[in-house]
Amino acid sequence: MTLLSLEGVDGYYGGARILNGVSLDVRRGERVAILGRNGVGKTTVVNTCLGIARVRAGRIAFCGQPQTAIRHFTAARSGIAVVPQGRRIVPGLTVRENLALGAAVGRPGPWNFDTVCELFPILRERADTPGTAMSGGQQQMLAIGRALMANPELLILDEPSEGLAPVIVDELAATLVRLASGNASILLIEQNFSLVHRVAQRYYVLSKGSVVEEGSVEGMSMDDLKKHVAV
Repeated sequence: MTLLSLEGVDGYYGGARILNGVSLDVRRGERVAILGRNGVGKTTVVNTCLGIARVRAGRIAFCGQPQTAIRHFTAARSGIAVVPQGRRIVPGLTVRENLALGAAVGRPGPWNFDTVCELFPILRERADTPGTAMSGGQQQMLAIGRALMANPELLILDEPSEGLAPVIVDELAATLVRLASGNASILLIEQNFSLVHRVAQRYYVLSKGSVVEEGSVEGMSMDDLKKHVAV
């Protein structure tokens, strides 16, 4: 079953067209990556799906529901959870309170405070610590945990490795692989080839707002993946 599909989408911010005829899809239980340099429209794909950027041509659907029925403030209720670029931990709230924000949509499912803390034990240890007082890697765990608390159908991660040390990126990759083993559906927006190589099953490459390459990650070496992205 296809969870998310974009068909020939032109995405705009005001009068500026950022996406040009983008088509891609994510099926249930699948991990898909969107690759590309800075400024090519990767985050705009997410924002277009959430109704933040405008669609002037083409079609977006989630679980068969047209994009026009989904907005950023209702996305979690619809089954889409986003781990945003920069993490956006809410200042002044503890780890526990930040996690509670994810659960506020009230979607049923396996993820709650206890199961998230099984995945990230540090969050239980620091439950009453301000979220912004933690390290960058711990904040990324909190951001992912907060998204999982919404029990999403699709988890979207926008540049999750940004600003993290390589050893923390390795831990992040192991976490996403563990989620994948539970049949999670993941859309990964990323420039870190190692993370994509370890997590994703398929990839799309964006350049100047258009999909210029797509394929399977299986059987590709890191060097092969880099060559495909060197556009």
